[in-house]
Amino acid sequence: MVTDPIADMLTRVRNAMMAKHARTQMPASKIKLEIARILKDEGYIQDYTTGEVEEKATLTLSLRYGPAGERVITGIERVSRSGLRIYRKKDEIPDVLGGLGISIVSTSQGLMTGAESRRRGLGGEVICNVW
Repeated sequence: MVTDPIADMLTRVRNAMMAKHARTQMPASKIKLEIARILKDEGYIQDYTTGEVEEKATLTLSLRYGPAGERVITGIERVSRSGLRIYRKKDEIPDVLGGLGISIVSTSQGLMTGAESRRRGLGGEVICNVW
């Protein structure tokens, strides 16, 4: 049993990128699907698919690498966690590496990047940072 499924997802992605795997698989949930959608829209992964293994929903991420095999995701970290929730107002949502990375924020209108939540004037819980 995993106490923080989002941290587990991020760790699986981090480990797969370090080992230069083509894809990684994990249990699926709605929030993980939204995180995968954002990662795909921002160009950090190639694609994601859902399926079932032994009647349990799974999420498979196809990882993306540069032309010389360099990692596209060089860092991914959990910000808000079960023991310490991090909420930010629209003006306080942080830039990641001076704008080179993204933050994923859970707002009242769903998950979105930090830049999009600032543009819409929404604050929320900062889920993770990706660069």
